[in-house]
Amino acid sequence: MTSDPRDIAAHAANLVTGEKQDSYGHPFDDFNRAAKIWEAILGFEVTAEQVALCMVGVKISRQANAAKLDNIVDGIGYFLTLAMVQEERIERTKRENN
Repeated sequence: MTSDPRDIAAHAANLVTGEKQDSYGHPFDDFNRAAKIWEAILGFEVTAEQVALCMVGVKISRQANAAKLDNIVDGIGYFLTLAMVQEERIERTKRENN
């Protein structure tokens, strides 16, 4: 992978729609499972969207501590999964209402 922003973004997109999704399932389901665990720990409701945003925050923290291309790729990937979660929530809500 080069340092060209288009290559970095494409690599992140390929990860979240390919390898990672194959391993963990759709981010909507994966992050909803994580949200339930976080709810038990924190004692209040957490959404899949909040999980994605918090994971971006982790990547920002890591990047501020030790700059690595991996943090940037993962940060982009978590923002992409946020979009995927939002789209999937809309689709599932439409299906439930029909």
